[in-house]
Amino acid sequence: MQHSSSLFDLSGRKAIVTGGATGIGQSCALALARAGADVAIADRNAEMGDETVGSIRALGRDSIFVACDVSQSDQVNAMVDSVVERFGRLDILLNNAGIFVPGADDGYAKNDWDRVLAINLTGTWLCACAAMRHMSKQSPPGGKIINIGSLGAHIACSNGAYDASKAGVVQLTRTLAGRWGGYNINVNSVSPGYVGKVFGQSRSAESRQVLRDRTPLGYVQRMKDLHGPILFFASSASDFVTGQDLIVDGGHTLGTWIIPLERRVPPRIDAAGELAE
Repeated sequence: MQHSSSLFDLSGRKAIVTGGATGIGQSCALALARAGADVAIADRNAEMGDETVGSIRALGRDSIFVACDVSQSDQVNAMVDSVVERFGRLDILLNNAGIFVPGADDGYAKNDWDRVLAINLTGTWLCACAAMRHMSKQSPPGGKIINIGSLGAHIACSNGAYDASKAGVVQLTRTLAGRWGGYNINVNSVSPGYVGKVFGQSRSAESRQVLRDRTPLGYVQRMKDLHGPILFFASSASDFVTGQDLIVDGGHTLGTWIIPLERRVPPRIDAAGELAE
């Protein structure tokens, strides 16, 4: 029987993180490496991708950067092939690459709609399919695919393009999990809430206070709050879990919270701690 302390051990596992050069992807790539995995970074930002690779190697893990636009099938297939050639197999895919293009739906440009769907939804599908082709044939067969959704998959919180793309990711997760379980491939998704720093920009002090007032756990989400869920889905701890979407939002989506919630004790994380990514 596997000891409970080793359930989350990723020693010897081989992973790809798309959009791993910065932000949530970078933070979770480092978390996977700290748990023992070798991690490839797939991104369009070569400069930051190389920096992330250096940080992973500093942890004693192997890492490479592969330039990739996840909306392009030829680039995705070449990226996955090159990672498998380097690592010998593929155990974990974290489908994190995504974009947000602001704008109101009544004036949203079709080109922006197409771009958001191409990266957030089609890119997730392309990467998952490329990973599956290797995971299903390797010895032993199997692997863990983790897709990054959003609370926008569950509530109307952004615009039509972003929310629809992430709702599609969550449903795609269920469909692929059902199709690919026969290959010992688990497919799950994690839906973050309002992270304090997104797409390289920190939220304003006013925005942070609004989020605190409407989040039962009382603080603004940090990137590190995603590490536990990601490690759970990447590790043996989730071997009998597939097709699930885990909302990680401090309880924000539990209600409409028209008025601020009442706090009875200080939150676990104070305002200064929110900035410790």
